[in-house]
Amino acid sequence: MYKRVRLKDTVEVPPKHLADVSPDLVKRLLQDKLEGRMDEDVGSVVSVIDIHDIGTGAVLPNRPGVYYEAEFDALTFDPEMQEVVDGEVVEVVNFGAFVGIGPVDGLLHVSQIDDEYLAYDEENQQLASRDSSRVLSVGDSVRARIVTKSIDERNPRDSKIGLTAKQPGLGKHEWLEQDRKRRAQQGQAGD
Repeated sequence: MYKRVRLKDTVEVPPKHLADVSPDLVKRLLQDKLEGRMDEDVGSVVSVIDIHDIGTGAVLPNRPGVYYEAEFDALTFDPEMQEVVDGEVVEVVNFGAFVGIGPVDGLLHVSQIDDEYLAYDEENQQLASRDSSRVLSVGDSVRARIVTKSIDERNPRDSKIGLTAKQPGLGKHEWLEQDRKRRAQQGQAGD
């Protein structure tokens, strides 16, 4: 879920910029420091938006810059347990599909995609059903639910988000539309 949050952090202003300590400079330095980083409490920092307060600078021994504490608003993405998310398949591997959900990828394990058995087709980089025409490929849009979450603040790319699409209303968007049409036709046939 995307959120706008108020945060505080310290930023080092290099000596060459000390004459121009402004909200714009502090914003640029905070963007360089924080954007794309993962934090267990707030999630992934997508963007530093507004600077509200810049504290008095502090000098540290044997450090050339001056350190300022700033209060600012940031746009964050924090995947929440049981949250339903829409995303795009960014990679297909033999054990499932990686789905881009905001600035992070979640794993949709092959056992959590569909009730049908899906075999890995390495040549075409897709998961395909042997019983029907269902195929999951890179670029497909899916709706899934977050079932596991392990955030690695030091190495955000190592964070793990587990997804499932095995409940009603979840899965590849194309499959969901096919299911809706089939139910509508069955409803009309029963009238």
